[in-house]
Amino acid sequence: MHAQLMEILVCPLCKGDLALTVDEEQDGEIISGSLRCDACNETYPITDRIPNMLPKEQRG
Repeated sequence: MHAQLMEILVCPLCKGDLALTVDEEQDGEIISGSLRCDACNETYPITDRIPNMLPKEQRG
């Protein structure tokens, strides 16, 4: 995931702003980390450069 996506990403549940936590970054891309919405207390993982924006109940 490119950090530039933070300009357009919002929480899919409440449309709130997301806070980015980076665990691993390579060549300007976020390899792993998470996106957190403080408005609805939801966290979305970033794994292998892909943010999983599904609600917790629907993640596989």
